[in-house]
Amino acid sequence: MTHLWVRAEQRPNEDRVGLTPEGAKALLSGGIKVTVEESSVRAIPLQGYIDAGCEIAPENSWPTAPADAIIFGLKELPEDGTPLPHRHIMFGHAFKGQHSGKALLDRFAAGGGTLYDLEYLVDEAGRRVAAFGYWAGYAGAAVTLKSWCAQQRGEICGPVGVYPGKDALLTELGAELKAVPADVPTAIVIGAMGRVGTGAADLCEAMGVTVTKWDMAETASGGPFPEILQHDLFLNCIFARPGTPVFVPAEALTAARKLTAIGDVACDPDSDYNPVPIYAEATSWEAPALRVANDPVMDVMAIDNLPSMLPVESSEDYAAQLLPSLLTLTDLKTGVWGRAETTFLDFVPA
Repeated sequence: MTHLWVRAEQRPNEDRVGLTPEGAKALLSGGIKVTVEESSVRAIPLQGYIDAGCEIAPENSWPTAPADAIIFGLKELPEDGTPLPHRHIMFGHAFKGQHSGKALLDRFAAGGGTLYDLEYLVDEAGRRVAAFGYWAGYAGAAVTLKSWCAQQRGEICGPVGVYPGKDALLTELGAELKAVPADVPTAIVIGAMGRVGTGAADLCEAMGVTVTKWDMAETASGGPFPEILQHDLFLNCIFARPGTPVFVPAEALTAARKLTAIGDVACDPDSDYNPVPIYAEATSWEAPALRVANDPVMDVMAIDNLPSMLPVESSEDYAAQLLPSLLTLTDLKTGVWGRAETTFLDFVPA
């Protein structure tokens, strides 16, 4: 019997999960065994999984799971260097030239396991079958707007946290905007036709921010793009890949510009293809904004687990998208899983 083991997330500030109790019940009905670890942080309570009929395991016990179990989580594993013998479903961040990805792939090579990277679960046309993009864009735009508000107060953005829902976020952000003396800012979103960009634009428009929406047609020239510098906020919603243009080069920091706050929602500073190469590492919930220039000021927001700020909505949305693929776990050699394994084999050391 195919066995899916849903692990507890071990990364700080990560409350999401990729399977809801309703989804677990559907998998059980489809003949797939489901084990769910206890979790001290998961936004969806354990009782729902118990009621669905899942087996329950202690938190972080996945290393001792049966050898044939498929371990399912979202974010990174602890970086302890141990070999990985299991099959894992997660975001590996290892296939786009990320320098930290080599260590993960080496662990799979050492243990003989397989990575089914969630970012590379694609249909026959190469489109991702599930993504957190919308809520990443929504939360990323919110934190970028918070960074801009902090600038108007002569400050840098302070810590951010988890919200029980988007209404609470909008209420807090609206109060911050109302309290600053400046006019409502303008924003430009690149990747506006995608899930991430749609979420970013929706948040901005909910806050009364005028949004310029760009996508492939507007960036086909390859740059430079001086129009970006004429907006208060820039939201990058295009994932780094070979051929992605540079949107904000280093010389922009000293150029005449209106731009003071960048939200790199795609957040791939460790990639060779980073389209915003003015910073080198992700920011954090404790320090959301990195100041990269002072005259005039420029802050970059680059948190890499933004959807966890709205963990219930983002978990439910993502899990619904992913469930049809999880229901096909009984055949890992074809479809989305077969394609994901082929991608892994292209990158893992021999």
